[in-house]
Amino acid sequence: MNKDNTQPLEYSTEQGRMNILGFWIFIGAEIMLFGTLFASYFTLEGSTGAGPTGAEIFEISPVLAETLLLLTSSFTIGLGVHAMRLGRQKAMMTFFIITLVLGAAFLSFEVYEFIHYVHEGAGIQTSAFTSILLTTLGTHGAHVTFGLFWGIMIMIQVIKRGLTPETANKSFIFSLYWHFLDVVWIFIFSFVYLKGMM
Repeated sequence: MNKDNTQPLEYSTEQGRMNILGFWIFIGAEIMLFGTLFASYFTLEGSTGAGPTGAEIFEISPVLAETLLLLTSSFTIGLGVHAMRLGRQKAMMTFFIITLVLGAAFLSFEVYEFIHYVHEGAGIQTSAFTSILLTTLGTHGAHVTFGLFWGIMIMIQVIKRGLTPETANKSFIFSLYWHFLDVVWIFIFSFVYLKGMM
């Protein structure tokens, strides 16, 4: 294994560097996915038919809570990576646990939100607007759900193997994924919710 001590642990092997590059390419594909969803949303947001509009169903309180939870989780995952680079495994694990708890809390608000929409008559078949809204939010929520399971699996590996170039690489790639979900949410918050409430 070719190690370079001048690099952070996650970059210290050739395989690790290639994994990170490959993940950036994957993020590019994910950007295309969400870009397509946003383009579809902007095209269909006015097609409400007999169903409700965004202004009629959006509630600011749960949306602000979701945003605060996800922004905070992005901060804590950053602290986790910083602790990992300092070799402080216990601190890293603590920050990863906090991140996943915040992510789970975010999902609980999103489930509440979906129940509220259905109660307000905004189901997936109500109109083109509600269909693309729930598809966009659901796709992001599914990514967060996947991230929770992924994060748990990485933590199990770190507990079993300790901080190695391999586990550090996986942990860092997971942090990139989590930051990406946060960036996508900022777009959803700004261009779906805030725009829809105007």
